[in-house]
Amino acid sequence: MASVTYEHVTKRFAGGTLAVNDFNLEVKDTEFMVLVGPSGCGKSTALRMLAGLEEVTEGEIKIGDRVVNDTPPRDRDIAMVFQSYALYPHMTVFDNLAFGLRMRGTPREDIQRRVNSAANILELGPLLKRKPRQLSGGQRQRVALGRAIVREPQAFLLDEPLSNLDAKLRVQTRIELQKQHRALHATFIYVTHDQVEAMTMGDRIAVMKDGVLQQVAPPREIYDDPANMYVAGFIGSPTMNFIPVTIQGTTAKASGFELELPRPPGVDKGVLGIRPEALTEHPRDGHSGLDLKVEVAEVLGADQFIYGQVGADAITARVDPNLKINPGDRVRLGVDMRRLHLFDGPTGKALQ
Repeated sequence: MASVTYEHVTKRFAGGTLAVNDFNLEVKDTEFMVLVGPSGCGKSTALRMLAGLEEVTEGEIKIGDRVVNDTPPRDRDIAMVFQSYALYPHMTVFDNLAFGLRMRGTPREDIQRRVNSAANILELGPLLKRKPRQLSGGQRQRVALGRAIVREPQAFLLDEPLSNLDAKLRVQTRIELQKQHRALHATFIYVTHDQVEAMTMGDRIAVMKDGVLQQVAPPREIYDDPANMYVAGFIGSPTMNFIPVTIQGTTAKASGFELELPRPPGVDKGVLGIRPEALTEHPRDGHSGLDLKVEVAEVLGADQFIYGQVGADAITARVDPNLKINPGDRVRLGVDMRRLHLFDGPTGKALQ
């Protein structure tokens, strides 16, 4: 296995479209790195440049210590799993797994060993004689991953591999991929627009926007200490509440409430960030709180989210699902002061 390094990588398409801009990222050997962001942010382009499917306009990409900018895809010793499984419908599972090895002239005994090993890892043994049409979506995805495993590459590249699965199967396959990563001790680089996949799967997450890397950190750090408003709003569901405030000393004033910040931020204006779970239906005596006029209440099994207004600001809070709350009710909410975020309005950068 090997590390992967992007050094000042830029990709411009014909016509001048800037897909990736000055991208710097080091993926450690055996790490599970997730590139996450909305459609069009450049994450798939970054992956395709690593695979050799797109040319690098500027900068260098390294696999281990080897610069691979001009190396043909077949010689980069990586394996890619696409959103579409791209299985050969007329071939059995065994032949789909073995096809790439046969094309490379791999000896028959080695093919048998590698295919059996991958089948054992992915629990595909009973399916080796079936055709793709006889498989479920999750089984097809495992075959697509197995086809990558048999190559024994230095890195696995996965481009939105769960997008075609239903919700239940997506969760099951997500867990399976994490197991396979641990079993293979391999370097995984995984692209997704789904922040739940990113938070649950990645050792680290690289958040992208408009071709620019916004923040790279472990999931917990991304969630608790976002570098800017974009990261704070993209990671977390429901999204973080953003409330414009004026600041005098340590007092932040919004249209419908005031809160005391832990320390003076050194600015007179900002945007207060409060995650829904940092608002509680149990305000503490002597502490500031919010009076929310409820517009919508959603009970989702173990959670209840209430949406409403505090002054001129829209607020979402996560409260006890057993509370009986109806539209039009007023709910007094306390604030977990340890979990406040403050951002600079014009730049979006985190202030504290």
